[in-house]
Amino acid sequence: MSAPMAKQALAWLALLAVAALAAWLRYGLVESSAIGQLCSAGHAPWWCRWRQWLVLGFLHDVYGIAALAATALALLHRRAWAAWLAAALGAFALELYCVESGALALLLGGLFLWRACIFDTGRPNQEPRISRPFL
Repeated sequence: MSAPMAKQALAWLALLAVAALAAWLRYGLVESSAIGQLCSAGHAPWWCRWRQWLVLGFLHDVYGIAALAATALALLHRRAWAAWLAAALGAFALELYCVESGALALLLGGLFLWRACIFDTGRPNQEPRISRPFL
């Protein structure tokens, strides 16, 4: 496997890891009734504050807004890292109840990343830049 191909595969595997982390946060931390009862008790552990901030984030659509902002950045900046960020934040937002904005960011970020992988010329030490328009 060539170095550019390994780098591209690593980007997609990292995207899957972000999605798995978001799923663990949703099903293991937010939706767990045992964790909810533990955090609502009088002497809650220290990490319950982080769980509360996580819940407030999706109640106020923070993750969806961040995903859409990263998608706009990927559209304007046209770099592979920006496309990956849009896809990763889209997956995170989609898993944490910001469905519409997360799905749009994941779809567009994934397409931008795929396009960046196709047009990557394999130049060493240089971030792939897409010269053709996305749309």
